[in-house]
Amino acid sequence: MILFTLLALFFAAFVLVRRLRLTIVIAGLTLFWLLSAGWLTAPLLAWAQAGMQPVAHATFSGRPAIILLGSGTEYDDDDRLIPKHDGFARIEKTADLYTICTRVASRCTVIVSGGNPQRHEAAEADVYLPWLLRKGVARPDIILEHASRTTYENAKYVTPILAREHYDSLILVTSAHHMRRALLDFRRFGVTPQPVVSNTRRAQTGVLPRYANLVNAEIALHELIGIAQFHIYRAIGWF
Repeated sequence: MILFTLLALFFAAFVLVRRLRLTIVIAGLTLFWLLSAGWLTAPLLAWAQAGMQPVAHATFSGRPAIILLGSGTEYDDDDRLIPKHDGFARIEKTADLYTICTRVASRCTVIVSGGNPQRHEAAEADVYLPWLLRKGVARPDIILEHASRTTYENAKYVTPILAREHYDSLILVTSAHHMRRALLDFRRFGVTPQPVVSNTRRAQTGVLPRYANLVNAEIALHELIGIAQFHIYRAIGWF
């Protein structure tokens, strides 16, 4: 949506500013080539992840809780609602952590946070549940939070869940590009989890344009705008 808006702005400038049409076309083509060829996408991804230091190995002490953040849902070729690519990676990492956790702790809790911002037939948390069960996570150990529509709301609605029980260690699972913003939001509510990265997106640089690079550029820009929004809202007292 961000790249589409950017393209629309270039088109509007092309229509309105006739004397600079050639310059606008060259600038637009250059920008989108740099993004699709990865040369601009790579630093955007790095910027979104800057300052984020995930732990190599999570520490499980006392009663642990693993917080899994949703990344959206989509329909597959059979019209079934399934997690998106990043969602599968987060589910896999959460299940791995849960397996390790059950070896050292008497009980491990998995909190799945994700509502239905895309207005699909089910919330992210509900869609992710069966995949976690297939990976060996016990149903009594799973808590679903399916009201949140944003990362800020993930933190907002998970915090009271954490307050109802005493957890000695908290682990936050999400993608590398999303972790920086997620930590900002959770720390806003006084929650300081151990950050565990499920997957990392990387740009492929070259001469030919790649659709995957445009997807990654959109994701990186979304995160950077979200981080900027967080700081602006905090400064004016909205967060």
